[in-house]
Amino acid sequence: MSEPARHPGTGADGRPGRVLGRTVRRLTGALGAGLVLAAALPGVPAGAAPAGGPRPVSTTAVTADFPVALTIESVNKPVAVQNGTVTITGHVTNGGKSVLKSAHAAVRRPWSNKPITTRSELGSVMGRTVPVGADGISMDSPQYALNELGPGQSQPYTLSVAVTDLEFSTEGVYELAVDVWGSTADNQRDRPLGITRTFLPYSPTPADAQPSKVTALWPLVHAPVLAAQTLSDNDQSIPVLRDDSLAAEFAPGGRLYALVDTGASLTGLTWVVDPDLLDTAFAMTKRYVVQKPGTENVAAKEDNTVAGTGTAAATAWLEKLRAAVARPGSQVVALPYADTDLASIAHNAPELEGIDAALGKAATAGRLTVEGRLSVDTRSDVAWPYQGYLDQRIASVAQRTGNGLVLVNGASMPESDALKYTPSAPRPIGNGQTALVADQVISALFEEDLTAPEDQSRVVQRFLAETFVISRQEPQNPRGLLVMPPRELTASTAKVLAVALQAAQDGKWVEPVKLDTLAQLAPDPKANTAVPAPADYPGRARDSELSALELTDTTKIQADLDTLMRVLTLPQRVRGPFSAAMVRSLSTEWRTEGQAGSVYRKGVGGYLKELTGAVKVPPKRIITFAGNTGVLQVSVRNDLTQTVTNLKLVLTPSQPNRLRVELPAEELVLPPSQSVTLRFPAEAKNNGTVGMIAQLYTTGPNPQPYGEPVRFTVEVTSVTNGVLYVFGGGLVLLLLAALRFVRQRKRRVAHGDEGDAPLAPQDGGTGPDGSEGSGVSEGTGRSEASGGARDADGRTGPERPERGGAGRTPRDSSADGRDRATSDEKVGP
Repeated sequence: MSEPARHPGTGADGRPGRVLGRTVRRLTGALGAGLVLAAALPGVPAGAAPAGGPRPVSTTAVTADFPVALTIESVNKPVAVQNGTVTITGHVTNGGKSVLKSAHAAVRRPWSNKPITTRSELGSVMGRTVPVGADGISMDSPQYALNELGPGQSQPYTLSVAVTDLEFSTEGVYELAVDVWGSTADNQRDRPLGITRTFLPYSPTPADAQPSKVTALWPLVHAPVLAAQTLSDNDQSIPVLRDDSLAAEFAPGGRLYALVDTGASLTGLTWVVDPDLLDTAFAMTKRYVVQKPGTENVAAKEDNTVAGTGTAAATAWLEKLRAAVARPGSQVVALPYADTDLASIAHNAPELEGIDAALGKAATAGRLTVEGRLSVDTRSDVAWPYQGYLDQRIASVAQRTGNGLVLVNGASMPESDALKYTPSAPRPIGNGQTALVADQVISALFEEDLTAPEDQSRVVQRFLAETFVISRQEPQNPRGLLVMPPRELTASTAKVLAVALQAAQDGKWVEPVKLDTLAQLAPDPKANTAVPAPADYPGRARDSELSALELTDTTKIQADLDTLMRVLTLPQRVRGPFSAAMVRSLSTEWRTEGQAGSVYRKGVGGYLKELTGAVKVPPKRIITFAGNTGVLQVSVRNDLTQTVTNLKLVLTPSQPNRLRVELPAEELVLPPSQSVTLRFPAEAKNNGTVGMIAQLYTTGPNPQPYGEPVRFTVEVTSVTNGVLYVFGGGLVLLLLAALRFVRQRKRRVAHGDEGDAPLAPQDGGTGPDGSEGSGVSEGTGRSEASGGARDADGRTGPERPERGGAGRTPRDSSADGRDRATSDEKVGP
């Protein structure tokens, strides 16, 4: 500790002197500046460490007039007590372009010694960027003398001040500021060079006010990693994970490990748990495998997976969690399985067929999973839309799916400026629903990853100040507050929240309670209960929603899964993993991992299609059907590892008038990894090609198509009915020729041409009496063949039928030299 230094800014009475007065007037006209990171301080290359140790992030503005950045990194007594001592540590960094000379750090005593009584005043104090008179009076003692600091250089400081020297008049919240006075090489005048601020509650004796009831949500969620696929090993299913990130999360030093470890020390905590995370942890307690990068959309096999490494960590984590949630006063809220994105559904597919049923199943599965894995009672009728933003559509979908309690961000339902106090969280919003509205200012403190010591100290002191002021607004009317950190609560931020809750509880103005206790508090009649319209929903939250197309494609997975379940003899092997994977595709956690979510959804759909396609009619282009009747034999292949039943195969010809196909009498029973051949009785009417569609269908009520149809061609050849027509036509011609011969004979007898003499030769040959025949019948005047028609070249032969007559010999359909398949040829490779 350096010795006290003379302070020219104050008079003998301790009030600001003329120098400080002139300084304040000059400061009021100075331009504000944004926060400056230490890495951006002038004179220091990016990534280089400044002299004096690591540079902390600055929490005050740096300008040409105020070149020093200060931080407060710890307050050893977050709540000041009578006769106590407060020790403050931090860093001073020269953010200007000139050397810092003859400077010292000092604590400022509150200006009027009166506490801050309103939350708006707390906000005003933290909104200041440069030193002003309202920050109080810089104390002569203690002071911390600083070395000469060049541009970008930093130096730690420590200041210990007695609470009595701060001259607090009564209990309450006070501003606690540390400033730096000194000069620079380019300006030798002693003046204020920078300031930083925090708050210090002062509670000398236990207060008469009743403590505020505070519920803090403690989320345990993670983006889904458990795939729909499993590997089989001796009839055992081996879980498949898309990555092994949870192995590190569950181990000491991991985020989820730290959340459980930190939460286990708190009372009245409300654990908000994603059931899918518990299922994944349980799966990891045994043998599991992890997909190699780039293999998410193909079936898991031994050659594209590696052994998982988190078995021991997952087992220990689950045991640690079970012990933590069993603590008295704690409560477990089961989110819908995989934390389905209620807001995306409400905005982009609220009336999608089957979506309400899917949400209902997710809620039921969530409750059963959490109760089974943790052995505790849970509450599962709680909706937590993305970031707590609510509108009328979200409330409607939540109400339809049985969510009577909705966790709401205070930004969605802000209070009127006319309300001069903070109302309790419960708000009736109609339709039997209650909104628990989180305090916007307090919850926002924990949205960042609080890793820097100065940020941790700032948030703890601000939390204490806000909750203290709230508890004193109406001391005999305690408030009920909801603290809503983000779903992806980090390990460091969780520790800060735990410290803040414990400090406020020790100060006796906060009582941590579980969610049920908060929900049962009487609503404030003056609080805002209006649910915003959809147009008021934040645009930045809409930008990350699942689209209507993505939601529709995902619900189709359920329909395809239902069809597959109807044919499996061991559906439990597939139903559980796929139903869960479908819901995981709708997880809220994909909001921050959009690309990974898209890959996951495609992988689920692709793998289901692969499973369904494992039962199929092998492809075939052309088969030949020889004859007018027979059978078509068609093969069906089952490449699954279990027997398939409740299926039938239907062949549908494109021209049933040419080729009629009957259904086989038996239904399909397909043993694993085998083919079965079905016989279809068929009757052909004409030769030629006929298109054919082979389609599998489920049997039973409401049969559905199974898989993709297979199209091929049946070529009909040698229809036997045509041959019969030829024979029949020839017989008719012979009968007609005989009849004609008889009639001609009768006419010749009637004219006396023939008598009993035999027929004369037609070629002019001699008769029995040796005379020559003329070859011309008397009385007719025409040449006539007795045995048939004469050919054009003068030869005689059998009488020809006319062209196109029934006696024409049909062409042999095999004359083209093509191989003709018999009627028992299979459809298959």
